[in-house]
Amino acid sequence: MPPQSTSGVPRRVPIPIPVPIRATPGAVRSHIDTARVEVGEPVVSRLRDACEKVETPESSPAGIAEAGRDWWPLGMLWALAGEVPSLPAVVARPSDAAQVSAVLEICNDARIPVTPAAGRSGVCGSSVPLFGGVSLDLRGLSGITEVDSKSLLLRALPGTFGPDLEGELSTEHGLTLGHWPQSMALSTLGGWLACRSAGQYSTRYGKIEDMVHGLEVALADGRRMTTGGAGPRSATGPDLTQVFVGSEGVLGVITAAWMRARPVAPERRSAAFACSSFLEGLDVTRKILRRGATPAVLRLYDLAESERVFSVEGAAVLIALDEAELEELGSTMSVVSSECEAAGATVLDDSLVDHWLSTRNDVSALGDLVTGGVVVDTVEIAGRWSVLASMYTECIERLSRLEGIVACSAHESHAYGDGACIYFTFAGVDVGGARGDAGWPEQFYLSAWQVVMEVTLRHGGAVSHHHGIGLNRARFLEAGIDGSFAVLEALKDALDPNGILNPGKLGLRTPFGDVPWP
Repeated sequence: MPPQSTSGVPRRVPIPIPVPIRATPGAVRSHIDTARVEVGEPVVSRLRDACEKVETPESSPAGIAEAGRDWWPLGMLWALAGEVPSLPAVVARPSDAAQVSAVLEICNDARIPVTPAAGRSGVCGSSVPLFGGVSLDLRGLSGITEVDSKSLLLRALPGTFGPDLEGELSTEHGLTLGHWPQSMALSTLGGWLACRSAGQYSTRYGKIEDMVHGLEVALADGRRMTTGGAGPRSATGPDLTQVFVGSEGVLGVITAAWMRARPVAPERRSAAFACSSFLEGLDVTRKILRRGATPAVLRLYDLAESERVFSVEGAAVLIALDEAELEELGSTMSVVSSECEAAGATVLDDSLVDHWLSTRNDVSALGDLVTGGVVVDTVEIAGRWSVLASMYTECIERLSRLEGIVACSAHESHAYGDGACIYFTFAGVDVGGARGDAGWPEQFYLSAWQVVMEVTLRHGGAVSHHHGIGLNRARFLEAGIDGSFAVLEALKDALDPNGILNPGKLGLRTPFGDVPWP
């Protein structure tokens, strides 16, 4: 029988990472060579007194091994060699906020690094315990604890998986967050908040930072605090909630969140169009947003992805989907249609939208690609409308010149009045091992990422739109936020003076040694 939530709605079991580690659990190695922090028996004993469950390499070698990785595609390549990015010394699995605080207090006293984790659906290494220490698994803090239907607010715990959250909201309260990331079945509320997640319906509902009303946070020394929640649009000083949203656990550990909900929409409509080029489609999308229309989904695929995803050749497919009250729905979709017609776009069968809905979260091919020797990843960035076309063109042109590249493409996945997110995909193969270098996969991977990041930074774009920074993007963040990086460092020093929280992430300095990757 599946595990149950307190409301009786079945809880989802997270989908395992598709590439098994090719080693027995006790023989799994860390790929990244750091100055590891071990956890001695006296501290383990204190942790066991304070926490629901504590695992060590002796008691659960498989649990330790899996806690050393997430859905980072490069980590999956390392799994083929029996490695994970970095093993923790201990996994602590608390069941409430008091236990989270107790674990943090113990680790802070002992100067032991703590890496918060839950679904581990991230693709940038955010939940990798880079310096060993304690992996803090928050999945035991799960469920919706309160719903204020009149105020359209709910309180939920960070280990709540997406399907559980939406299932309970819709079936028992007729509400929704409207947050539908591709990782829905793999990811949790705490992870969404920690990495500033975006759902696929973000053009109507906003990103996760637009949905959060307030937080409960455990600080590095175990103290607990709350942010926000006093009332709508309060003017009570700086918004401290947003300090922790997107901080990836380096400033504090989220133990609960008050979120804004909306009634489930009564109506839905969709449409699909063929634009002559990706650049023309971008301009059509911009004009739709400029007129104030915000359909939940407004996604544009370049020619390569239009053929791969929809079997449409020689055109850039634009799909639109909205859900709302009937009157608002008609107005929004009318703007979409009129702008597409004005640009000469061809109307396609809206069954293409149904196809997208049925396949949008399918990542089943990823494991086969990785085990088949393909180096593959996606890179999402964001930019203003005035620079998006040149960013796309330059990235694709430069990616296509990389040695070993077999595919590079993109789609616009989230659009707003001032700009949009472009989602690049690259794949490379060392055919027959002709390059003769065992390190080629990692070199190719780094080169592809370097291309997209360089182009994005040169055009003043955002180096991440919704996947966060973690370890993989850490080397680009200081340039990406320019002079404000010093303020981030000061926040880290003030809130976590011993540097125990998720060290090595966001490019921040760490007391545990240098970050040796890449």
